Amino acid sequence: MHSNKQSCFDFHVSAVSSTTRARTAALRTAHGTVHTPVFMPVGTLASVKSLTPEDLVDAGARIILGNTYHLYLRPGCEVIEYFGGLHGFMHWDRPILTDSGGFQIFSLAKLSQLSEEGYAFQSHIDGSRHLLTPEKAVNIQLCLNSDILMCLDQCASYPATRRDIRQAVDLTTRWAERSHAAWMNHSTESNTLFGIVQGGMFSDTRQKAVELLLGVDFPGYAVGGLSVGEPKELMLEMADYTLSLLPNERPRYVMGVGTPEDLVEMVAMGADMFDCVMPTRNARNGQLFTSSGTLNIANARFKNDTAPVDLSCTCYTCRNYSRAYLRHLYKSRELLAYRLNTLHNIHHYTSLASAMRDAIQSDEWDDFRNRFYAKRPSVPPHGW
Repeated sequence: MHSNKQSCFDFHVSAVSSTTRARTAALRTAHGTVHTPVFMPVGTLASVKSLTPEDLVDAGARIILGNTYHLYLRPGCEVIEYFGGLHGFMHWDRPILTDSGGFQIFSLAKLSQLSEEGYAFQSHIDGSRHLLTPEKAVNIQLCLNSDILMCLDQCASYPATRRDIRQAVDLTTRWAERSHAAWMNHSTESNTLFGIVQGGMFSDTRQKAVELLLGVDFPGYAVGGLSVGEPKELMLEMADYTLSLLPNERPRYVMGVGTPEDLVEMVAMGADMFDCVMPTRNARNGQLFTSSGTLNIANARFKNDTAPVDLSCTCYTCRNYSRAYLRHLYKSRELLAYRLNTLHNIHHYTSLASAMRDAIQSDEWDDFRNRFYAKRPSVPPHGW
């Protein structure tokens, strides 16, 4: 099964590191071109919590992620479709990627039941019953008018037996074929569909998952099932192995990862795209990312600190506010704390992605990575 759909989607690699698999590329969509490596802030409910779309642009965001499960349940497809899709609904004119909803059903929904047909589940909001099939997941995302759609998949828990993982890979592949067919039948040229590689924490099942998905021939591929409780070393090992199997001419998206260090290591493995709630969620919990590691703004040592969060940062927060003021806001539970902290963390992640693109373009990846770790208390993962 091969995709011959004409689309405005295009992916072109412009530079590759001479010492690693790190690369930079241009990913063209109906709502603009994104340069990779890229970090995508998570806008679960058509909103990156506490920020306006203008804030996101100022913070360097070029593409954001929406959540199919949550938006399907509230406000519902009919409302969003009335506005012509998510872009018009949320006043965001740049690209949007939406996930399929499978992981949220797995982790949030009550009494979810898995079958060949799809996921039967009860809403975590009102207990209403629903069935999410691969076809319905695609159709919901088409209603949202996302630029990049994701296939419905089965994300296995950790730890899991090899037998359970094999069954999950087989089901994910059959769902991928059904998702692809639904996309081919109903999509317009304004969006594209990525397949998701599962396979747990076994190299042979990861390899099998890649082989099966390549047979469906997606415009892009995501690596799923990482950062689900496994040790960091194992996560990096599985990411490295899986990314090495994916085609060079297609974008590679690592789902739900991770720390700044994770991004640096996985870009060196050939990853192009990332999303994670860490910069936004941690911001609301008072943890801020800096070029020398993380800091907890609630710490008493910042009570009279006149310095910005990060002296090398050019974000709105660091240009205008002290650590002492941010600590005061956070300790007082002022809403402005969440906004200023989130602005900073998103800017930190997008600036990191920009620095990685520059390092790849100039073929200075090793120097960049050495400088990155030299400023931090963390050390490069052993063997990477």
